Amino acid sequence: MWGGGKLGSSGGWFLRVLGPGGRNTKAVRHLISSVVYVKNQLSWILQIKPGVFNEYRTMWFKSYRTTFSCLNRIKSFRYRWARLYSTSQTTVDSGEVKTFLALAHKWWDEQGIYAPLHSMNDLRVPFIRDNLLKTIPNHQPGKPLFGMKILDVGCGGGLLTEPLGRLGASVIGIDPVDENIKTAQCHKSFDPVLDKRIEYRVCSLEEIVEETAETFDAVVASEVVEHVIDLETFLQCCCQVLKPSGSLFITTINKTQLSYALGIVFSEQIAGIVPKGTHTWEKFVSPETLESILESNGLSVQTVVGMLYNPFSGYWHWSENTSLNYAAHAVKSGVQEHPMSAEFAFKGETEELQANACTNPAVHEELKK
Repeated sequence: MWGGGKLGSSGGWFLRVLGPGGRNTKAVRHLISSVVYVKNQLSWILQIKPGVFNEYRTMWFKSYRTTFSCLNRIKSFRYRWARLYSTSQTTVDSGEVKTFLALAHKWWDEQGIYAPLHSMNDLRVPFIRDNLLKTIPNHQPGKPLFGMKILDVGCGGGLLTEPLGRLGASVIGIDPVDENIKTAQCHKSFDPVLDKRIEYRVCSLEEIVEETAETFDAVVASEVVEHVIDLETFLQCCCQVLKPSGSLFITTINKTQLSYALGIVFSEQIAGIVPKGTHTWEKFVSPETLESILESNGLSVQTVVGMLYNPFSGYWHWSENTSLNYAAHAVKSGVQEHPMSAEFAFKGETEELQANACTNPAVHEELKK
């Protein structure tokens, strides 16, 4: 077994097998046993058959940064053109569903266990609104988000969905807990305006990926990512349903010792601010991890800002400290070139290299090294 040709963003080694008259197609077909993809790089694994050097005489190794830059362009489409996640795959944790099912009737009790989420609207609604307004040249007074389509993932009883609808947006709220959606439906029915702007569905995000691909101007996942069982799949689905240049808004809890002490021990076990078992520290995610996953899916993180909750006053405020709660805003790449164009460009440059290789006197010099 001979391994060669590690291909990366800075170029790599290019393997070419030359036959008589430069005809090497047959040689490559005989030599290549497999091509494998390894995360963050492409690797070519070739098996040299006995007598190959006698039959094909020479082998040429050369680094071509330009050629392999095409591979980077192909890589950038890896997630967009990957198979969309089907309903057979889920990011929903059945244990979390049971927890929220028992609390479904308490969503709109502003003094109850969801009081911190009601109060959080004072921060997260303006955070979403103001960042989206940067993309709208002219907006209507009183309905600044009019014309925008927003997906509220894990909407619960609609605590964030309704304020976004009141700002003029068309909002779809989804949640895997049927009782949550029933509560949300019931509450919005009291406002005829919201009844027209908001639609609720009982489903997970991955269940609607195919039908809603590149549909939404914004996706909101507020206090959700710390409850899913597969964060990378969840964020990939968020990216897939976003339009090019669309915005993703996330609020969640950092994975630190402080977040364990205050977010779980104090909030759940001592003060009872939230019910016991609501959070699992292992599912918390740091801003660095979140940003890494988002950027690998073609989203550029614009803002990460800390949020602090005062359990005595019941209010939230912004902070430079992200060691507990934080909010993030990311934007999907606006240029979506078809990956086949990159493939054709790579093929063209490869054919040109094949033609030049036949007459290149540097071949034997490279072999001597």
